[in-house]
Amino acid sequence: MARFISPNPITLHRFRPCLPITRFAAHPQHNRINTRKFQTLACQTNPNPDQKDVPPREQVKPVVEPTTVNTQTTKTTTSSLPQLPNKDVNNKIALVSTLAALGLFLFARLDLGVSLKDLSTTAVPYEEALSNGKPTVVEFYADWCEVCRELAPDVYKVEQQYKDQVNFVMLNVDNTKWEQELDEFGVEGIPHFAFLDKEGNEEGNVVGRLPRQYLLENVDALARGQASVPHARVVGQYSSAETRKVHQVVDPRSHG
Repeated sequence: MARFISPNPITLHRFRPCLPITRFAAHPQHNRINTRKFQTLACQTNPNPDQKDVPPREQVKPVVEPTTVNTQTTKTTTSSLPQLPNKDVNNKIALVSTLAALGLFLFARLDLGVSLKDLSTTAVPYEEALSNGKPTVVEFYADWCEVCRELAPDVYKVEQQYKDQVNFVMLNVDNTKWEQELDEFGVEGIPHFAFLDKEGNEEGNVVGRLPRQYLLENVDALARGQASVPHARVVGQYSSAETRKVHQVVDPRSHG
């Protein structure tokens, strides 16, 4: 519907159209397209949506370093542990040990071949021993006496130690020349060691197989001039003098 507006401001009214004109107010809500924004969900390495998108990192694969063996440590550890010998080494060690033990046994028993004959050769004659003013050790023995032969190295060692201070006399019981001395000293078993002081008086005797210490201590007491010996009456394993083999004296002057 239109209205007429007169140009005369007094009488006529200006025609103005009465058509409804739709005007849009400059409302801020009508000036923009009301579109609803939806938050985009994406697979992020950082789940915090407030942070900016960060480009995905490259996948880091774990690197497995090859296991290295410290050869020096291994060698040191191995060398510190004792290595077990093999069977051949054990056999060689056993053989050497056996030979060493046998050698020591033979050396102790034979003492480089010292025999009763050697002792009798270097012995002081009985008559001289009673007159030179020294103490004396008289050994009654026999060549067939096994114990006498076994003790020969021990007697030799003691003799070498005290030969300048003490007389060492060897009397063979098979020699009839010493029948009186056999009765005088009461010899029933051999070896029989009689210990005499400087005047020829018997201080004691030792019979049979006994440790060398007995002989050594008695001789030492004689050398130091003691009134008695520590082992005056000691008897060990011996050979009976009653089974002695009497023979003719080749040399009446022989003291053996």
